[in-house]
Amino acid sequence: MKNVQKTARFAGILYLLITVFAIIAHIYMPDTLIVDGDAAATAQNIVNNATLFRAGGVGSELIILLTEIILSVVLYALLKPVDKTLSLLAAVSRLAMTTIHGFNLINYFFVIAFAGGTGSLTAFSPEQLNALVMVFLDAHSIGFTIGIAFLVLHVFILGYLIFKSGYFPKVLGILFIAAGFGYLFDSFALLLSSSYTTTPGIIAMVISISEIAFPLWLLIKGVNKAEWEKKIAKLV
Repeated sequence: MKNVQKTARFAGILYLLITVFAIIAHIYMPDTLIVDGDAAATAQNIVNNATLFRAGGVGSELIILLTEIILSVVLYALLKPVDKTLSLLAAVSRLAMTTIHGFNLINYFFVIAFAGGTGSLTAFSPEQLNALVMVFLDAHSIGFTIGIAFLVLHVFILGYLIFKSGYFPKVLGILFIAAGFGYLFDSFALLLSSSYTTTPGIIAMVISISEIAFPLWLLIKGVNKAEWEKKIAKLV
């Protein structure tokens, strides 16, 4: 932490790295291979594009998760001068999400196995195998949402710490607190309401703005070094 500006910019790079691979893993790969309401077409797409499914789904997600671990520690270091305990709690919350998402990847390996339908799986009919592919894709989606529910605490605390820091603009903290309400409503609604299936545009927009504005600020402006030094002096 001797050069806090380098640390801040490193955090910005980690954020953007997660964003790039999240687009691949959570948007491009599913939109390319998964056909809503058509299990047979989805299973065939996965078989025909196995490399895309493994690299775009599993590989990209692994990069995201490894990056999340590093980012959790870096954000803790950046924000512990504000409140060491809350900064630690925010890091633990983000790591809890990362752990859940790591275990959730097992669903993708079930999808690969059932889509291939080889070995002992030949005992199942093609229709049964296709149905199982969709079941485990849905299970992965649910597992991802459960992980995001654990991220809610991180986002709220991060917003508070940014707001109180003095070395980041207060508006960034406000954006994260707003995003926290968005994550809270969206994740719990997806898990608890069968009729709620799509994130409203306004919620997605608020979350996206906060998740883009903060990394860009880290990369371009970093921290207010004078205010940072005041906070770190009190911590020591």
